[in-house]
Amino acid sequence: MTEATKTKPGAKHVMASLRQPKVLVMLMLGFSSGLPFLLSGNTLGYWLRDEGTSLKAIGFLSWVGMAYSLKYLWAPFIDRLDAPLLGRLGRRRGWMVLSQILIGLALIAMAVVGPKGGLTLLGAFALVLAFASSTQDIVVDAWRIEAADDGEEIALLSSALQLGYRAALLCTDALILVSAQHLGWNLSYGLAAGAMTIGLIASLKASEPRRDQETQDRDAAALPLWTLGGMRQAIVGPFVAFFKTHGVMAFLMLAMISLYRLPDFVMGPMANPFYHDLGISKDMVGAVRGSVGLMASIAGIAIGGLFALRFGQVKTLIAGAILQPLAVGSFALLAYRGGDLTLFSSVMALDSFAMSFAGVALVTYMSSLTSLGYTATQYALLTSTYAWIGKFLKGFSGALVESLQVSHGLMGAYGLFFIGAGAIGLPALILCLILVRPRQS
Repeated sequence: MTEATKTKPGAKHVMASLRQPKVLVMLMLGFSSGLPFLLSGNTLGYWLRDEGTSLKAIGFLSWVGMAYSLKYLWAPFIDRLDAPLLGRLGRRRGWMVLSQILIGLALIAMAVVGPKGGLTLLGAFALVLAFASSTQDIVVDAWRIEAADDGEEIALLSSALQLGYRAALLCTDALILVSAQHLGWNLSYGLAAGAMTIGLIASLKASEPRRDQETQDRDAAALPLWTLGGMRQAIVGPFVAFFKTHGVMAFLMLAMISLYRLPDFVMGPMANPFYHDLGISKDMVGAVRGSVGLMASIAGIAIGGLFALRFGQVKTLIAGAILQPLAVGSFALLAYRGGDLTLFSSVMALDSFAMSFAGVALVTYMSSLTSLGYTATQYALLTSTYAWIGKFLKGFSGALVESLQVSHGLMGAYGLFFIGAGAIGLPALILCLILVRPRQS
C-alpha cells in the first residue's frame, strides 16, 4: 500500500498514542537531552554578558558546541561497545546513564567556577558538558529509532522528543533567567544539575530495544574492535551502508540537512545579548518565553507532527524552511522599533513556533534515513551534518555585530545581522524543493 492510499492518522489517534509508557519515557529523555544544550551555549552567553564579557568573546566561546558536530567520530564505538561499568543495563541504557551523570557533574563544576573563575576554566567545563550532552543525544536518538515499531511511531516519538526537548529549553532559556535574577546564576546552574535526575529516572524506566537478527548476525561476524579491520567495520561500515542505501541522492540529502538550521544556529549566540542590550529585563524575557513562547512551541510541535503524518516528511521540511528565515528576520523589527511588550511577544511566538515546527520536520526526516544496527552512527552523522556548518559560523556572530556597529550603531548592527541570518536559510529551501520531486512524500 502506498503512502498516498494509506489512511492518514488524525489528531485523536495521535492524542491517544501519547498515553503509551514508551512515549512518556521519550518525553523525559527529550527533556534530559534539551536541558544541557543552552547551558553551554546561548544561556551561558547571557551569563557572560551580565558579567561584562565582550560579544566577540561570547561568540568564540560558543565554539564549545562544536562537540555536537563531531559526535559521529565516537558514535561507532557507542554502536559497538557497552558503557564502562554500566553494561548490565544494556548498550543504549548504559550509555544514557553514564552521559547523564557526566552532564550533572559538569553543570555543578560550572556553577562552582562561574565567569569569575576565568573564562578558560569555565570554557573547559562547558566543553565537557557539550561532549557529554552530545553523547547523550547519540544514544537517546538511537533508542528512539530502535524502540519504534514502525515509521508512524517514529514520527510520534520524534514529536514526543521535541516536546520534552522544548520543555527543557523553556527551563534553560526562560525560567533560568527568572531564577538568575533572584537567586543568581551559580545557584541556577546548580539547580539545573539536579534536574538531570529526570533523565536518569527515564533511562532506568526505559526498556532496552531488541536488536534484530540481521544486527545480531553482523555483530557476531564483526572483527574485534581493537583490530584495524574491526575499527574499519565500526567506523566506515555505517557510512558505506548509508550511501549504498540512498545512492547519489545521499549527497543532496546531506547538503540540505547541513543548511537547514543555519538561520537558527547563526543568530543563536546573539539572541540573549541582544535582549540585554535592548534593555529587556530577565524577568520579562523569562515571562514571555514561559507563556507565549511555551504555547507557540507546543503548537509548533503538535502541528509539525500532524503535518508530517498527513502530508509527508519533505513537504513538512519545505514549510519549516519557509518559517525559519521569517522568524529569524523578524528579530530585526525589535532592533529598529524597540522592545515593547506586544512586539517582543509576537516575535517570540513566531520564533518558538517556527523552530519547533522545523525541529520536528528535520528530526522525523533524518530518522527515516537510518538503518537498524547502525542507528547511533548514521543518525550522529546526520545530526553532525546539520550542525557543523552552523556551529562554526555562529562563532563569528559577535565579531560581525561589533564590526557592523562601527557604521550602523549597536541596534542597527543587530538589525542587519538578523536579516542576514534569516536570508542564509534560502539555499535549504531550494534543496527541499528539489528533493520533493523524486521522493514525493
